[in-house]
Amino acid sequence: MTNRPETLKEKITKVITPRKLRFFKESLTGYLFVAPALTLIFMFGIFPVGFALYVSLHKWRILRTDFIGLDNYVRAIGNFTYVLAFFSALAAILGAVLILKKIIQQANENSQRPWVLCLSAGLYTLTIYAFLRYIWYQLPEFLDIALKLRGVEKTRELFLQFLGESFYAPAVYSSWRFFTLVLAGSVAASLAALILYRKPLRAQFQTQFTLMWIALSLGIGLFLFTYQQVFNAYLIALETNSDPGIWPQVIVVSAGIILLGLGWFAWSSAPKADQAWKFWIRILGAFIFLVGGWILVGEIPVLMATGDKDLWEGLKVTIFFSAGTVPFQLTIAMFLAILLFQKLRGSEFFRMVFFLPYVTPFIASAAIFRQIFANRDTAPVNLLIRGLGGEGLAWLQESKGVNLIIGEMIGVDLPAWAAGPSLALVVVIIHAIWTYVGYNTVIYLAGLGNIPAELNDAAEIDGASKWDVFRFITFPLLSPTTYFLSLIAVIGTFKAFATLWVFREGLALGTTDTFSVAIFLEFFDKLRYGYASAMAFVLFAIILGLTLINNRFQGSKVFFM
Repeated sequence: MTNRPETLKEKITKVITPRKLRFFKESLTGYLFVAPALTLIFMFGIFPVGFALYVSLHKWRILRTDFIGLDNYVRAIGNFTYVLAFFSALAAILGAVLILKKIIQQANENSQRPWVLCLSAGLYTLTIYAFLRYIWYQLPEFLDIALKLRGVEKTRELFLQFLGESFYAPAVYSSWRFFTLVLAGSVAASLAALILYRKPLRAQFQTQFTLMWIALSLGIGLFLFTYQQVFNAYLIALETNSDPGIWPQVIVVSAGIILLGLGWFAWSSAPKADQAWKFWIRILGAFIFLVGGWILVGEIPVLMATGDKDLWEGLKVTIFFSAGTVPFQLTIAMFLAILLFQKLRGSEFFRMVFFLPYVTPFIASAAIFRQIFANRDTAPVNLLIRGLGGEGLAWLQESKGVNLIIGEMIGVDLPAWAAGPSLALVVVIIHAIWTYVGYNTVIYLAGLGNIPAELNDAAEIDGASKWDVFRFITFPLLSPTTYFLSLIAVIGTFKAFATLWVFREGLALGTTDTFSVAIFLEFFDKLRYGYASAMAFVLFAIILGLTLINNRFQGSKVFFM
């Protein structure tokens, strides 16, 4: 019997089996179901963020003008922008290395060689780059239609003409052709990888390789872009015979951060030492690294001092607002939740009463607080103070720090740096605590309901007091709830705007303007869209940093049952 060669149909049938075809149909059906949601997420979530980043890189006042790179960020936070950009690039490259290390580890554990997938993953990354490049060239053509319509009769036909021409601009059309070519190549490479590498974990390795290429290209691209921006800054400085001093500052701060990292590594590795002298050597090295790093990192305030004064003032007000709101509202809420959890008579009524401020419209409650804390003598709070023998205060009109006011009352002169938040901001803090205590109380009640009653009963049988039960059982088991509420509260205070805008008044203007209010003023009052977008990304970076720090320190102390 002779072996005849396989036909093309038989070869395709071996590769595309009925099982794989059914799996493909099921996957396609699933993707079609989620496609509308993904489209909405892209249109109203991802695209606005990307467009805001695009705006922040331009000099933008109502209409788009010149591309200015990192100038808006430098104006906001000074030369510290370049330090952050270089370390972001380094972090992306380090992330690519860690992903590659994980791929090698998984490949060795599963005795696989998935390196053929690296090519298709690289083409996926190139496709993403080509698409972003096309958007980069296409957006200005869309936005410049408004300029083309100036001075002429605006008709639908003329708009459609300019819209059609925008797709065929030379740079746009060439970038679109490049994108379609790379997309076709990535599809072909994906099909080839599917035929050549039919092993378990193929999709996982494909995703990891793609993420590695994205991180590596992002890091290298950001590094080159930042280097070019620094080079341009020095060219401009040479024309004015000045020295921006960027490279020395970048090197000093970078060295300080590296030393802090080495110090932390030496400190954390000290307990693992097998001999006493090695332990003390690592402790000494950690101390030297940390002190040296702290001294070098002390250059950061100098870098920040060259930034926007209004921005840093808004950040200071935001920190005061967050520090004065979150701890108090969580503490009061926990106390009320434990009290209401005791099944006292009327507890259901008080739950409703405490939750009522949260469901009350914020603007309405803020307007009422404005009347309660008005600066006139007939205001309710001033009437109460005068009834107790004191003097009325200006409250929302008072820009002086609350610590200085207290110091004047008791006859103590405090330095300016100890002024604290303004009295007007204290009113805003009181309103925020009053508003959110009820919500936090309800969440704490839900957390208390998840604690098994047997633990408290066993502790009381063993002779534990009420305080011991709270300290060693209730409080630790409430840590997930506390972690959630504190994270949401901190992020909320950095994003707060509506009530703060209502409380802005008279002489206290500026002392109640948080970061979000400063961004609003830049955008809607001063019409500096590019700079406002840059400030928004600075705020995003701060919130992201606070979230990571909170996850690192508070998240490690969360106790899950």
